[in-house]
Amino acid sequence: MKKILTCVLLFGGTLSLKAQQEARLLRFPTVHGNQVAFTYAGDLYVVASTGGVARRITSHPGYEMFARFSHDGKSIAFTGQYDGNTEVFVIPATGGEPKRITYTPTLGRDDVADRMGPNNIVMGWTPDDKSVIYRGRGTSFNPFKGKVYLAPLNGDLSQNCPSPLPPGFLIMPMAPK
Repeated sequence: MKKILTCVLLFGGTLSLKAQQEARLLRFPTVHGNQVAFTYAGDLYVVASTGGVARRITSHPGYEMFARFSHDGKSIAFTGQYDGNTEVFVIPATGGEPKRITYTPTLGRDDVADRMGPNNIVMGWTPDDKSVIYRGRGTSFNPFKGKVYLAPLNGDLSQNCPSPLPPGFLIMPMAPK
């Protein structure tokens, strides 16, 4: 009886491990040319659009999401949740050290699981690739509403982005041509 129970437990454990290996949740994909960047298990990965082995380009214990390629495909802007705060970062598309480009206060509703999303969601790049466009909620009295900002790569402070859309409108970026 012990042998049968041991076999059942071992077989069940093997099936459980196999199921864990097969579990995949690739989130927030973005495409540039023949590259796809996406979030998996809180890190950013890049893979050829034809498939193959994905290459992890971030490894911080925090959560990285909402990646967007620059128009030239050399850089990726993303929203990173490090040390309890959610900010905008830029990293070379080949990987490397992320560079923080926003410095905003932590919000009470700054959770990835929040139904309106976290603060400072990266939306895209300006056409000249000198600034990252993001939606921030730090200056709004209503935590459900946000404003669109430009975060310059040169280290200057973010600026309001003129937009014909009403405040709080969630802008979805167009794919680069």
